[in-house]
Amino acid sequence: MAIVRRHFLKQTALALSIPLVGCESTPSASDTAPFSALKRGDVLLFQGDSITDARREKTEQLPNTSSSFGHGYAFLAASYLLNKFPEHQFTIYNRGISGNKVFQLADRWQEDALDLKPNWVSVLIGVNDFWHKMKHGYEGTVEIYENDLRALLQRTTSELPGVRLIVCEPFILPNTSAVDQSWVEPFKAYQKAAHHIATELGALWVPFQTLFNNALQHAEAAYWAPDGVHPSMAGSQLMANAWLDVLNKS
Repeated sequence: MAIVRRHFLKQTALALSIPLVGCESTPSASDTAPFSALKRGDVLLFQGDSITDARREKTEQLPNTSSSFGHGYAFLAASYLLNKFPEHQFTIYNRGISGNKVFQLADRWQEDALDLKPNWVSVLIGVNDFWHKMKHGYEGTVEIYENDLRALLQRTTSELPGVRLIVCEPFILPNTSAVDQSWVEPFKAYQKAAHHIATELGALWVPFQTLFNNALQHAEAAYWAPDGVHPSMAGSQLMANAWLDVLNKS
């Protein structure tokens, strides 16, 4: 068990394996040219639903500003990059909005994505497309989800030549206050659709469901996401580490 736990922590605690500014660490293969795909002046955008939103303020919506990022994985990942690469002068936005489904992203995509001229667009979307169908009378289907997400990302690559996409796997944790086992099998269709689109478009893929499944070896589901959808502090850090790890290896 101790060996498994050490492996788990090594894989998830990216902030410990990649040093902050001014910190010393033992070089490793992944540190040879860390985050080499990022360039000076890059604009990065986080998009999605409440998991990305994380109660951010929506009046000024400033880049590189804690109040405009909320308290979730996007804040943690952006803070890491801004700390590690001050000379790169990144501009990083969070434009996630709680409750959004894919069609609602599309409705605001011009202002909240394309007009920002991002070099990188990270999208985590899908749980509401399923949850609202299960609980709130939404009549969408997995086919609508897949077609809408594909169209949105194709629009992005068409209007922003050279943009890099990061597609994050939507996830759920059953045996929690909002999610039970009846969600698991039907939700897999949404996850497969997102993965198919990421592969089709050459996007980076962040396997959040696998990440949380592995985390369940070390603590119960509610520790990572009390309601099975919205991550705790520990869950948010787990997500940020995984997101950064995928970007670092790109």
